[in-house]
Amino acid sequence: MRKFAVEDLLPHSGIMVLVNRVIEFDEENMVTEVIVRDDGLFGDGNTVPAWLGIEYMAQTIAALGGMKRRLAGEPLNLGFLLGTRRYVCNVGTFAVGSILSVSIKQLVEDQGLGVFDCRISAEGISASAKLNVYQPDSAINRVVTN
Repeated sequence: MRKFAVEDLLPHSGIMVLVNRVIEFDEENMVTEVIVRDDGLFGDGNTVPAWLGIEYMAQTIAALGGMKRRLAGEPLNLGFLLGTRRYVCNVGTFAVGSILSVSIKQLVEDQGLGVFDCRISAEGISASAKLNVYQPDSAINRVVTN
């Protein structure tokens, strides 16, 4: 299996890359690790709001798309989070330094539209949601980014 740095799988850079590493993946699933950090963007020094879990999930979905494109020898392209259904989390915040496991499973994919079942787990933490995403093909992407 080829290994890629998370930064090579996401169309993000710098401190906006919130996922730390890929644990496992296949064509429709991915598990990533997130070490909760507070670098001034989202937290108060000790915690970050639990709604940030939606971004952890979205970046894991993007990493799966990036992995597929990298393995196919294709460049990354943009993706868009269209909506979130039923984000449920048993905590209001994530403590800085917590190690979260983020797992996603592709339920639907049709012409760039996708629905993913997403979960976050750690000791004492459980979150879940369904995310709707759109990843246009590269031709559309060039028009958007130029």
